Amino acid sequence: MNKTAKLTLIRETGVIAIMRAQRADSLIAAADAIRAGGVRAIEVTMTTPGALDVIRAATARYGDTVLFGAGSVLDPETARAALLAGADFIVAPTLKVEVVALCNRYGVPVIPGCFTPTEMVTAWEAGADMVKLFPAELGGPALVKALRAPLPQLEIVPVGGVDLTNAADFIRSGAAALGIGSSLINQALLDAGDMVELTRRAAAFIAEVQKGRQK
Repeated sequence: MNKTAKLTLIRETGVIAIMRAQRADSLIAAADAIRAGGVRAIEVTMTTPGALDVIRAATARYGDTVLFGAGSVLDPETARAALLAGADFIVAPTLKVEVVALCNRYGVPVIPGCFTPTEMVTAWEAGADMVKLFPAELGGPALVKALRAPLPQLEIVPVGGVDLTNAADFIRSGAAALGIGSSLINQALLDAGDMVELTRRAAAFIAEVQKGRQK
């Protein structure tokens, strides 16, 4: 799948599931459950032990049916290692233009973390495909709407504090997609092995995105 197709899938689905775990042993099973709920973009944070091994296994398992990306990427060296492991996209908590440049070099979607208008425009001018509003809970949907008024060209992905009570509001405010972590997948659910609940939550978030997009 090329870069354009990957971005289209992220936009259309509207949800990036963020996996941050203490260990990697149950993440493929969790990815199966999340996929069953309709989420087709999954980010494994580089703070998760064995994250690169999970990405390798996932890309071999799913092919083009699920995008598996790397998150919490702080530098171009980590980004390159993730791409070599098969990562379909790169997400960062901060803006580092060298990471954006590396992803552009290899034709891979990159979503750097920003909070201020200046950071977002800097990321956009550097070639970011989308910008991650982080931490989104500090401004909520109102901040997305305020940012998009003078900067409608930005594709904003709120991350941090996105849950089922505000997901539709974030979409209505102009968010291109949502990055969803602990309110979708968390260590307690992984420890319990509750894959049915993971599927239910994934489907619920997809439904909220669709609700937010209704005119």
